[in-house]
Amino acid sequence: MQVKQYSIEQFLDTNKIFGSSFSPDECSILFTSNKSGIFNAYTVPVSGGEPRELTCSRDNNIYATSFFPNDERILFTRDNGGNEDQHLFVLCTNGKELDLTPGNNLRADFLAWSWDDKSFYYETNERESSLFDVYRMEVANFERKLIFQDTTGYRFASVSKDDKHIAFLKINNRTDSAIYIYCIETKEMRNVLPHKADCFNSSPSFDIASTYLYYLTDEASEFSYIARYDLETGKIAPLEKAAWSIFSSSFSRTERYRIVCIDDDSRTAIKIYYQETGESLALPHFPEGQLTAPRISKSERLMTFYVNGDCAPSSLYVYDFATKETRKLVNSLNPEINSTDLVESEIVRFRSFDNLEVPALLWKPHNASTENKVPALVWVHGGPGGQTRKGYWGFLQFLVNHRYAVLGVNNRGSSGYGKSFLAADVRKHGREPLWDCVEAKNYLSSLDYIYPSKVGIIGESYGGYMVLAALAFAPDEFTVGVDLFGVSNWLRTLESLPEYWKSVSLKVLIQAVGDPQSDREMLQDISPLFHAHRIKKPLMVLQGANDPRVLKVESDDIVDAVKRNNVAVEYMIFYDEGHGFTKRANETRAYGAILDFLDRFLKNS
Repeated sequence: MQVKQYSIEQFLDTNKIFGSSFSPDECSILFTSNKSGIFNAYTVPVSGGEPRELTCSRDNNIYATSFFPNDERILFTRDNGGNEDQHLFVLCTNGKELDLTPGNNLRADFLAWSWDDKSFYYETNERESSLFDVYRMEVANFERKLIFQDTTGYRFASVSKDDKHIAFLKINNRTDSAIYIYCIETKEMRNVLPHKADCFNSSPSFDIASTYLYYLTDEASEFSYIARYDLETGKIAPLEKAAWSIFSSSFSRTERYRIVCIDDDSRTAIKIYYQETGESLALPHFPEGQLTAPRISKSERLMTFYVNGDCAPSSLYVYDFATKETRKLVNSLNPEINSTDLVESEIVRFRSFDNLEVPALLWKPHNASTENKVPALVWVHGGPGGQTRKGYWGFLQFLVNHRYAVLGVNNRGSSGYGKSFLAADVRKHGREPLWDCVEAKNYLSSLDYIYPSKVGIIGESYGGYMVLAALAFAPDEFTVGVDLFGVSNWLRTLESLPEYWKSVSLKVLIQAVGDPQSDREMLQDISPLFHAHRIKKPLMVLQGANDPRVLKVESDDIVDAVKRNNVAVEYMIFYDEGHGFTKRANETRAYGAILDFLDRFLKNS
């Protein structure tokens, strides 16, 4: 097979698009795209046509949130250079932007529209940086009212249609959470699902009559399923289970349709039911990928969704329930790229050191064979608790197109494979999850088209930590490492997380990784910075200067330490990025430099 090789510029000229909101007349759809080089808000007609850019930011990313229910204004969010202190803005019909949540060192998030469309709910940490209060803001004049003042660390989930109750999550750790209901009038908060053993409850939402609470739970089960709580009697009824975890369940406006999303072994499976009959809707089939992110219009006549596959980046579609017609509205793939030159991943599994079965996704370059071997990379996702999933990723396809096999390992502690697998990494970081990555390397080395001596490791965020841990704690296993904004010192990271993480996310991390107060020696033992003298393989580090989660000093220190070993180290700092790359120009620089590094120290080693 003749395969054309493409530049990183060609791969990144494929647009990233996401989100959808119908205009009040349901004639256009609002979405977010990086067509301009950074993310901005766009609309596209439901009938088809060229998308139109609504916002024209060229410095900071803008993320479209929603059309106003009864006019053409839109809500969007924007931070400053990736610092995650995002504000909530309105774009008026005359093009003027208005900051609805002004102030310094605060974060604001849209939550939900009221049922009568006259107001919306949002949260902000302006009063106390580690806690989020809930406000309701009037659409007509943007006057706001405090609805709930948080003093403990609750996470908003939904508001009842009669605006009388709010459902909150109280997350205790990564495998245990409770659901509370708050009465707005009496200010009473009550735990409606008390439980003794660890049980993760999530996604509570009220029915249209405000008589039931639908939610997801893994109580007495490895996988999450849908259950219903009767608000008057307290009776609980399981409603739907699947072979894998259900990660989303929602209703259309009048509950004519029910949407269920399932994590089907690293793929998204969608089911849509007629609520009255329970009959399943026959959805269109797309051989190029999976249907994701369905959203039904207020009239329940139309539905938007995306189709995404390994070889097909997300494209936006609209579906007409009456005619059963589907129309593609926005295509993302750069027309210069032939999708047949891209690679479909294979779901594989291998046995780890203790015989635990570990799932992974394998991308094999075209024409790789026993006679035409290729180097390989173990890709480690973020987290702890993330998952490498099927779907398009331009950077990964770029590497495979340039003849690197990639194994996306879902090491123990990854989500999507049951709560026992998720909990299997608790306070074991730098050891068992790392050993899974080493066994992933061994699996790659056993394939007859891989050079066994040319296997590197690459990852971002928690995956970047795993890269550093691999080079420090298993220094002879991998040929090179590429760390994208990874943790080098857990003590410092856990003590310097953003303030708004401290009421919920920090608690989850401490349970999973360790407590910097009581586990200092253990955290030092698993932090690569304190063992950097053992690193002897080439290392590349990439870091956003504005990263509030993994501070720049984490990368500064590990780079300085490894340089003292007389080891090849390359370091790239991006001064207008935070935790990850959001600007196309930076992605182009970063990913092109990574390929150059791999060609020199892995492919040609």
